[in-house]
Amino acid sequence: MEKFSAYRDSGTGIQPFLTPVPPLGSDILAKVLLPFRYILAVTRTALVLILGLLYLVLVHGFCLILIPVPPLYRIIEHLFIWIFGRTVLRGPKLAEKWEPRAGDVIVSNWSSWIEVVWLAIRFNPIFLLPVPESLPQTQSASGASTPVIHTPGRRTGTGSANIQIPAKVATPRIPVSKFVQLSLLSMVFKVGLVPPYGVPISGTNVATLEEIRRKASKPIVVFPECTTSNGRGLLRFSDVFRQTVPVKDYNVFVMSVRYDPPTELSPTLTHTIPSKIMNPLPHLFLLCTSLSLAHMSVRLLAPSESPSSQLFAASEILSDYTGNDPLAETCAALIAQMAKLKRLGLGWEEKSSFLDFYRGKT
Repeated sequence: MEKFSAYRDSGTGIQPFLTPVPPLGSDILAKVLLPFRYILAVTRTALVLILGLLYLVLVHGFCLILIPVPPLYRIIEHLFIWIFGRTVLRGPKLAEKWEPRAGDVIVSNWSSWIEVVWLAIRFNPIFLLPVPESLPQTQSASGASTPVIHTPGRRTGTGSANIQIPAKVATPRIPVSKFVQLSLLSMVFKVGLVPPYGVPISGTNVATLEEIRRKASKPIVVFPECTTSNGRGLLRFSDVFRQTVPVKDYNVFVMSVRYDPPTELSPTLTHTIPSKIMNPLPHLFLLCTSLSLAHMSVRLLAPSESPSSQLFAASEILSDYTGNDPLAETCAALIAQMAKLKRLGLGWEEKSSFLDFYRGKT
């Protein structure tokens, strides 16, 4: 869409923030089946909400009496997550098997709440969200609006003449130095949002990655893109680690996720634009209308090839790198290669501007 052209990656032409749509074609069958699909969606969504309520009662209620015995608490918690997660989600079978330990870091690209649930099922990890050192300019107290480069069309005051396109200006990168820990459900509710996700950028609940890692009782999941894309490309990684390669103090596990493109009977699994109310429940309802099975493809990098392997040849990736975070750069290169994704010059800062423009103009 022309009015979002300012958020198209200049190097690849990819628009990573818009929701993917099915290819043009006949949608007669989808329209005929729409009443049945809505009935099916209501039933499926109700079942998922019931499972979510049971999860809250058992994991955030019953399991609390086991906190004085941490090993038992983690086992029972993971068991309930596995049961409820598998009931809702069917993940792919994987050839590679991981055994991350407490304090190890799992790094992945991010396109949906689905990989969050998948990771919880497999590893019952600690989810981290980055806390930026300042707010994006579009979210500042000044309330400055996105600049406009031109208004295409004739100056008639109607039609295409009213389409305002934001200027393609360089968005300053905002440093990330601390993180906040979230539960599974809290993490799901934040999917699609951008930093600071409604979380205060200062306070006692934030800490550095190293502080969290040293105290962690489970593996840690970090999404260096800091927000979701539509899966067509890999967003620019933020400098979330500031760590040299190979990593010596902990193990790094790198994974990639890709989703099938949508069809008329199968909506996209990616979730890049968060819902204003009860996010991501509307997306869940949309997925529950599906009559065909959409697939997610997950690839796990062998630990012997990861950036924490002492045999890892960092020079092959970092020969021309002059930035501040060799580990983030290495993980980005590996994920792009694993998932066959093009790396983009756009990051979460641009998505913050995109969401402001999208919500103000649609």
